[in-house]
Amino acid sequence: MTEPTGFDEIFARAPIMAILRGMGVERSVRLATTAWDLGIDAVEVPLQTDEDERALREIAALARERGKIVGAGTIVSADQIPVARAAGARYLVSPGLDPDIVLAAVAAGIPSLPGVATPTDVQRAVALGLTWLKAFPATWLGVEWFRHIRGPFPQVRFVATGGLDASNAVPYLDAGVRVVAVGSALEDSRQLERLAQIIVA
Repeated sequence: MTEPTGFDEIFARAPIMAILRGMGVERSVRLATTAWDLGIDAVEVPLQTDEDERALREIAALARERGKIVGAGTIVSADQIPVARAAGARYLVSPGLDPDIVLAAVAAGIPSLPGVATPTDVQRAVALGLTWLKAFPATWLGVEWFRHIRGPFPQVRFVATGGLDASNAVPYLDAGVRVVAVGSALEDSRQLERLAQIIVA
């Protein structure tokens, strides 16, 4: 069983994604717009509350108008998949690796980005046919984890999430990470300039 194609296209234009966790509808819309204006195409809205679902619906509607794609994060149960899709999510992100969620996402035809933190996680994900994985929590794993994991798994493309912003993203990208995820950095004018530089580098 393999993942639906999609992440190559989703992350094609920028090595940064935005995660808008628990920010409410108005703030989430504002930061999604900031991300898109900056050149960040991929925006994730973690789906944990009814307010999150409302935010996802609103941002997904705006994304369609702008030709962007929004994903639903914190998918910890296959039951969330139809909810996420109905709200407009075009991809899914999970904190950990759950084969049931991966296979349900494949069956639903929506790309899934599960979280990994060990070689065992990565090997299990590869056995499920996945090539794009979320490494979480990235700053706890550290830059060297990514340098080492590329040896046995050169085909895997990592999205690093957890504790990253403009001040520490570059070393992870230099270590082979394909995409870094940021959140509140989008509200810091000092970081926006640096994020823009990373995107065009």
